[in-house]
Amino acid sequence: MTTYISILRGINVSGQKMIKMDALKEMYEDLHFTNIQTYIQSGNVIFQSIQSEPKDLGQRISNKLMKKFGFEIPVIVLDTVELKEIVERNPFRSDKTKDISHLHVTFLSSNPGRIDNTPIFQKKAKDEEFAITEDTVYLYCPNGYGRTKLTNTFFENKLKIGATTRNWKTTIELLRIAKKQKE
Repeated sequence: MTTYISILRGINVSGQKMIKMDALKEMYEDLHFTNIQTYIQSGNVIFQSIQSEPKDLGQRISNKLMKKFGFEIPVIVLDTVELKEIVERNPFRSDKTKDISHLHVTFLSSNPGRIDNTPIFQKKAKDEEFAITEDTVYLYCPNGYGRTKLTNTFFENKLKIGATTRNWKTTIELLRIAKKQKE
């Protein structure tokens, strides 16, 4: 069995696409996943499954969400190794001048390829910083994520791919839970 982390985009935010975690967990059981654990109300699910491709799992989960709840919800699935690498690659995590409560990770549904950073630099606030990799945008938003213009929608439009963001605390906790499940 492999431990996976699924990150759902846009559920239980601003009263839209409401899904209770018990119902979400039951849906994952219907998909024959095991050791299912949700974390907070915003669509983070750690589970185990026989070895499979994360993109295939994401599509299965997304299809089931549509069938069961009637919502089209993008889902990004990572295994524990992928999430660990994402955490370790964060260029801001070791910078002692940065308050980690202002770090965020935008998970990308695919590799954005070659990127023109000019529109991003034009949109970001003076003190904000970002770094883009093949699967992630790392953000430092000292004025708060709620005030940045570097949102999921912004990156989806500029990069032409799906995205969903989690704060650093949530990202670290998802990794901790996944590692514990793996033991």
